[in-house]
This record gives sequence, C-alpha cells and structure tokens, in this order.
Amino acid sequence: MKDLFTFLTDLFSFDKNHPLLFTQFNFWAFFLLVFAGYCLLHSEWFSRKTSNVKHKTSKLTIRNGYLFIVSLFFYFKTSGLFVLLLVFSTLLGYLLGIWMDKEEYRDRTAFRKSLMITGVVINLLVLFYFKYAYFFTDIYNNMFHTSHEVVNHLAQFANHFTKTPRFDASKILLPVGISFFTFQNISYIVDVYKRKIPHAGNILDFGFYTTFFPQLVAGPIVRADQFIPQLYKRYFLSRRQFGMAVFWILNGLLKKIILSDYLAVNFVDRVFDNPLMFTGFENLSALFIYSLQVYADFSGYTDIAIGVAMLMGFYLPQNFNSPYKATNPAGFWKRWHMSLSNWLKDYLYIPLGGNRRATAASYIILGGMLVVVALMAQTAWVTLVVTSVIGILVAVYFIFPRHRKEFRTNVNNMDTMLLGGMWHGASFNFITWGGLNGLGILIYKWWKKQGGRTRVVATEALFAIFLLADIIWPVPALNLGVVWTGIIAFGTIIRYFVVNPLVRKSPRLQTSDFQSSIDKVWNIFLTFVFITFTRLFFRSGSNLDPAEANQVAWSTAKNMVHQIGSHWDMSLVPDVVSVYSKVFVVFVIGMVIHWLPDNFKRRYRIWFATLPLWLMAVVTIVAVFVVYQFITADLQPFIYFQF
Repeated sequence: MKDLFTFLTDLFSFDKNHPLLFTQFNFWAFFLLVFAGYCLLHSEWFSRKTSNVKHKTSKLTIRNGYLFIVSLFFYFKTSGLFVLLLVFSTLLGYLLGIWMDKEEYRDRTAFRKSLMITGVVINLLVLFYFKYAYFFTDIYNNMFHTSHEVVNHLAQFANHFTKTPRFDASKILLPVGISFFTFQNISYIVDVYKRKIPHAGNILDFGFYTTFFPQLVAGPIVRADQFIPQLYKRYFLSRRQFGMAVFWILNGLLKKIILSDYLAVNFVDRVFDNPLMFTGFENLSALFIYSLQVYADFSGYTDIAIGVAMLMGFYLPQNFNSPYKATNPAGFWKRWHMSLSNWLKDYLYIPLGGNRRATAASYIILGGMLVVVALMAQTAWVTLVVTSVIGILVAVYFIFPRHRKEFRTNVNNMDTMLLGGMWHGASFNFITWGGLNGLGILIYKWWKKQGGRTRVVATEALFAIFLLADIIWPVPALNLGVVWTGIIAFGTIIRYFVVNPLVRKSPRLQTSDFQSSIDKVWNIFLTFVFITFTRLFFRSGSNLDPAEANQVAWSTAKNMVHQIGSHWDMSLVPDVVSVYSKVFVVFVIGMVIHWLPDNFKRRYRIWFATLPLWLMAVVTIVAVFVVYQFITADLQPFIYFQF
C-alpha cells in the first residue's frame, strides 16, 4: 500500500524536473490513457448508457468536458500551480463572451465594446506582469538611474495567506505557454464582440477550446472562429486520416530528436555558450545550423500536436510551409509560424490601419519602441543609430510629400514586426530581431518596384559606403557588411549585365524557365542568409533568465559578430569540418529534405498514410528505433516553451 501511495503521489504531483514533454515516455503513457478514455466515450457501450440523453449535443459536452479536465491535468504536470492562471484566463473569457452575447446587451455597442476592451486589457496585463516585469523595470532604472528589483507580489500574497515561506518572492517565473493561451483568449473575446462567432455553449466547451493539451504550451495559436465550430462535430477518423496522424507524429519526433536536439547538443549550444572559444567559421556555421535547429524544433512540436489532435478528430491550423523556400522576407513570414503571423495581421496590423493608412496608435507604438531600443541599448553607438533613424524618418516624411502615404502604411508593417519580436521575449535582442525582419520587409517592398539600373546603382553605392567605412574604421561588424553588400552587388551586376542579355539573345532560353529558376534560387539564398543573421539576436536572447537576458544576450551577439567578422585562419576549416563531420552531414541532409518539392513530400505522406496497418507498424517501430539512437541523456525542452 505504501508503494501504491507513493506512486499515486508522484503521478498527481508536479515535478519541475520531469514535465510532460512530447519527447518523453511519460507523455505517451499519458496520451494512451487519455485516448483510451476518449475511445470509450465514443464506444457503443457508452452510447447505450447515454441513450436516454435527450440532446446529442450533451454527449459532445461530455467529451469536451473530459478533454478539458485532462488538459488541465496536463498543464499542471507541465507548470504546477500556474494551472490556476489558466483557469482564471478561461473563466474570464467565458464570462465576457456570455455578457457580450446577452440579448439585452446586443444593441448596446458601447457597453459591449467596453467589455471587449476590458477582456483584452486584463489578458495583456497578466501577460505583461509575468513576461515583461523585468523588461520594464530595466527601462525605468535606465531612465531614472534607480536600482529597483522585481518582486513577485503574487508569491508574497500566497506566503502571507498560507503563513508559510513556500513560494520564492524574489523572482517572477514565466508560465509555460502563457503567450499562446493569452492570444487565443483575446481572439475569442474579439471575435464574439465582432459577432464572427457566438459565445461557447458552456464552460466545459470553452475550457476545452482554451486548454486543448496538444497545442496548449507551444501552439499553433488556435483562432476561436476556426476551432470552436469543431467542438460540436461528431468524432470521425478515416483510415487515411489515421495514417496521416501517425505520419505527423513520427515526422515531428524525427525532426525534434534527430535534427534539433542532436545539432543543439553536439554543436550549436557549445558555440553560443562561449563564442570566443570558437573560430569565425564555427560561429558562422553555428548560426546557419541554428536556423535548421529552431525550425526542426518548433515545426516538430507542431507536427506532433497536429497528429495527436487529428487522432482525436480535431484539426489544428498549418503553422509552417517550408519557410526556407521563401524568396523574400515578406514571403518568409507567410510560411513561418503562420498562426502567429495571421493573428498579428488580423488583430494588430489591420486594426492599426493595415496598408491603407497609419493611425495615431501606429506612430505612438513606433516612437515608443524606438525609445525603448535607445534606453535598453548597451552601447552609445546603438543609441546614436536609433536617434539618426528617427531623424531620417522625420526628414523623409516632410521632404517627400508624394511618398507620405507609402510611408504611413509602412509604419504599420514595422510596428507589427517590432511587437512580434517583443512577443517572443522581453529583451532588447528580440526587439532588434523583430526590427531587422521589419526592415527587411520594407527594403524588399522598395526593391521590387525598382528597375535593373536602379538596383545596380543602389547595391554598388551601398557596397562602396560599407567599404569606405571599413577602411576608415575597420571593425568586425563593418567587415561583415562589406562581404554581404559585396555579394548582393555582385549578384545584381551578373543578373543585369550577363543573365538578362543572355536570355534576350537566346529564343530557347526565352521559352524556358531559365531566368525565373536562377532568380528563385538566388532570392532563396539571399533570404535564407538574411533570416539566418537576424537569428543571431533571436538565439542569443533565448534560454535566459529575464533578469539577465539583456546583458548576456547582447554580449553573446557582440562576441559572435566579432568572431565572424574578424580574420579567418582558413587552414583550420578542414579540421573543423572533420571534427564535426556528423553534425554537418545531418545539417546538409536536413536542408535537402526541407528543399524537396512540395509535390514529392505530399506523395510520400499519402504513401505512408495508405500503407497496410502491419507495414505501417513496422515502419513506425523502425522510426522509433532510429529516434532512440539519437536521444541524449538530457532531453532538450522545446524552444518555444519559453514564449
């Protein structure tokens, strides 16, 4: 009995060292039990037991309630008492939805709007408290030269209420997945206000929507108008859908364990932990390999979530579409973390004015973010650059009145990317990462409107500026600028003076896809390199305690730029490739698979989904065996758990 009691205590208690992760056996044991119970709810035996129920929707409510309860248990095993925060968020959204849909309030637009604003503000305040307390405290200290420290007032209250020092009030811990379920609740509140959907029928249905465990802690972000209608559909899983669900689960595990974790443990983490101990080539390689790692990690989680949800008859939105096939920065964000990109477009970009106009809020956000960057910067030259950018923008606005409309619409693009960067993390590095992506989108919008001669002149001028600056002030960052602008200028010249005349002179080439293929490969290369270098700021700000994120992240980014932009000893490159040969082989294989044609990928997914069950089982066993060979002693948490 004592052993049984110990087992049950361990089962129903939170252990921060052993959370339920998709890559651990504990999760799959949990899911098998949940799925067994789920199947029981859809069995003929259960149907006979509930045959006297008058409304068939009540059976669906029982199913939704069951998944709501197990999802809360899943979150408790992942985050402990933060499950109470999830319950609070769920109750808030549910009650506001009911009030906004009440018959007596349906024509009271101002009252309904105040309820909607209240719900959005409360959700954002909770998010800001847990995620951005250190960030805004640092800004305040920098502005007023104070030394205030963050205090966990909730922990203080709990200690006072229980009369025990149980909780650590000296720091604020970030609840897993808070950004995801906060955005889900906001989408529900706004959609009910706009009457795009009716409020959820009862708390069990709505609770299931906000807590569905496959996507709860790392997305994809499920929109209310997309998912809530599924709550009231009967369970159905065809033979092919079952095979497709198994494929997505295996695909996600292979991505996470073989690509992401192996590359992280054996190379990427080592370099980012201490960039100065590694050569410039190793630092550059770590950047590119990290691009594959973060994609494999996040899309691997999404694949598993989609597969697990599909086994239970629910469909989550696509979150990735081969993002490194994008030919420009704007296209990349239509392929990467699509659920977040679409959320930001519908609930931020369009309300700010979209591509039509900029509102007062647009300028307030942009100005505020630039001031934040200036205050949080660790060096004077960053503050100087930000101040110069503000001055240039103001000058352009007044000097070129014909372009004011275009200028105003671009403000919303930049706001969206800056706030999207800040969504990922409360540090200067994440804002810098978002700003660079926004700048890339704006440059692309300008670039595609220019003719060949303008492009040649612009790239040559930019290369000359960096070259002159590097001669006057030779620093690693400017060395990188010279190389990068030189590559772009060289490619632009070749296209204008070699490829274009060649195509014009050859009728055969004019009737083929020669030029478009070259352009596509070149643009994919440029976009991939650009996105990879912005990830320098993304990765250096990850996996850090918020209290030290700004200082450590900036130091890491600066050291990596120093190593990459300094002189390389090329004689060491073959030795590096030899020592890390398996890492480079895995990286190349991963990128080749990523760049395979979409039709080919679709065919092998369907092939797997239509295999006989016995053969599918054999393939699954082999895949699990291969995954097991790559499992490290210390399993890596999913990167996006911290967001």
